[in-house]
Amino acid sequence: MRRVLVLVMLLGAATLTHAQVNYDVSLIAKDLLPYASAVVRDQNVYTEVKDNSTYYHIKKAITVLNQNGDDLAHIVVWYNKTNLIKSIKGTTYNEFGKPTGKFSEKNFEDENAASDMSLFEDSRVKHFIPSIGSYPYTIEYEYEIRSKQTLNINDWQPNPNTGLAVQKSSYTFACPPDFDIRYKEINMPVKVTTGSKDGLKTYAWQVNNLKAVRSEPFSPVSETYLSTVKIAPKNFVYAGITGSFSNWNELGRWNYEKLLANRQTLPPETIEQVKMLTAGITDIKQKAKKIYAYMQGKTRYISVQVGIGGYQPMQAADVDKFSYGDCKALVNYTQALLKAAGIDSWYCVVNGDDTKISMLNDFAGMSQGNHVILCLPLKNDTTFLECTSQKIPFGFLGDFTDDRTVLACTPEGGKLLHTPRYASKDNLQSRKAAFSIDTTGALNGDMVTVYQGTQYTNPDELVNEPFGEQKKILQKMYARISNLNIETCDIKQDKLQMPVATETVKLSARDFASADNNKLYFALNPVNKYGTIRDVRNRINPVYINRGYIDEDEITYHLPAGYRPDMQPLNINIKQPFGSFTVTAVVNNGNIIYKRRVELVDGTYSKDTYEALVDFYQRIADADAYNVTLIKI
Repeated sequence: MRRVLVLVMLLGAATLTHAQVNYDVSLIAKDLLPYASAVVRDQNVYTEVKDNSTYYHIKKAITVLNQNGDDLAHIVVWYNKTNLIKSIKGTTYNEFGKPTGKFSEKNFEDENAASDMSLFEDSRVKHFIPSIGSYPYTIEYEYEIRSKQTLNINDWQPNPNTGLAVQKSSYTFACPPDFDIRYKEINMPVKVTTGSKDGLKTYAWQVNNLKAVRSEPFSPVSETYLSTVKIAPKNFVYAGITGSFSNWNELGRWNYEKLLANRQTLPPETIEQVKMLTAGITDIKQKAKKIYAYMQGKTRYISVQVGIGGYQPMQAADVDKFSYGDCKALVNYTQALLKAAGIDSWYCVVNGDDTKISMLNDFAGMSQGNHVILCLPLKNDTTFLECTSQKIPFGFLGDFTDDRTVLACTPEGGKLLHTPRYASKDNLQSRKAAFSIDTTGALNGDMVTVYQGTQYTNPDELVNEPFGEQKKILQKMYARISNLNIETCDIKQDKLQMPVATETVKLSARDFASADNNKLYFALNPVNKYGTIRDVRNRINPVYINRGYIDEDEITYHLPAGYRPDMQPLNINIKQPFGSFTVTAVVNNGNIIYKRRVELVDGTYSKDTYEALVDFYQRIADADAYNVTLIKI
């Protein structure tokens, strides 16, 4: 009996020892600390497919070294009607690895996570950041999720952020023998290990001692240099609907046949309305433009969760009745209106983001998109439409879905298309001002700014606002002009396919120029100053400029009588592969004429270019700080 008791005690001690992992910070290898704000001590992600569901068990311990690492320890768990949280629990530790507290699901904030542009409209999120005042500290947690579908399988990212080192992270995907998958390894330092366990097929990856990747300005999309494993099923069940795909064509066909079919029926009176609207218009594009304007005037965007999961749009007849819908519903409704006029269009899934993120050409997956737009496949004039905005011009996408690969769902199956790219010359902000300065330093004058292309939306917040609100907005926009008073403001929008907005302002500002000892001092560029960018030695990543543009400024200052300028010549001209900068200031008949032009050209450039880019921004910032002295004669 005593031998049995001793054995039980030894087994209990062994179990306790295993459970009490030592998170003493001093045990972290020194070569993992450079550039690291946090270190993953141990992470295990186990994903299993069974009973037409996908189960996730995540256990993770992460040590936060400094304040910059707090966000890396932020626990974020998304859920909705399809994804159910089973449990969450965790423990916090001090720098010596001693427990300091526990937390559970009740300690998490619970918020609505539906986005104005989201493909998923019932999303919620539970999130938690430990309130710990001293560094370093460690947080260990685990949670389980059941996702009632097998179409979307979460990516595994052992180092999802810059500034994060990894001691150990492992991922196992387990599934029945007849469940086939495709996987894609991106920047992975190890290859998959396949096997079987308990009658399941397994795919496993483990990484050890990954050093932190330094954050570098103007870096490409993080997926191009951080590690990721993507998994997609060959056969799946989603909301009770079965399907299969191994490429984009098959995925697009499933979308078209299972999610979009028979959802575009309109009431007879609406069909008649479309025919009346387009009567006498022979050009297909002009017909479509008329219908698009009708849709914009009739509907509004609203988050809706209807249909199959987050993917199926509500019926076109319901949008017609209620005059609202989410991105899916409004695209589907616009398709139905166009169809009533005999115009074909394609429902397109896209990754909507200010940063251009494309579908992977060689790896089809439903989760790569989060938004829907519409394509008009006109002969030699393919046109894309954003259907969620009541203001955006026909045929213009803006900077949320431009220049990226999207999935068009057509009767013939899925097709990868590329949305329009707006070059730097298209994205123009051009400003002309005529200012007068009096002997007290007060300024008054007029300023006209033209916004074009992706800069068209810059003055959006001014549109349709009362003058009092416009004044407040403009005072923030041009905050570098002290004591600014807006006397009049006019905004005009030309909703062309390459749209143009014109802002005309009459303004004044007391004490614009500082007066001292018969001299006046003022900055030549008070409206569009640039800052410098951080210098990074021994850069790793190429230089990536996400979007090009041109800023032009021309300001004429009429000087007060009896004063002359005392100023050094200003004449700078820089040309680089990634852009150019010119600025001049000349004195002419009692005026100072200031001209400035900055162009950035989007694209990917050698990492060695970064030094020139730092110098480029520094010289612009120096020129933007140029001051003029007026001396009383």
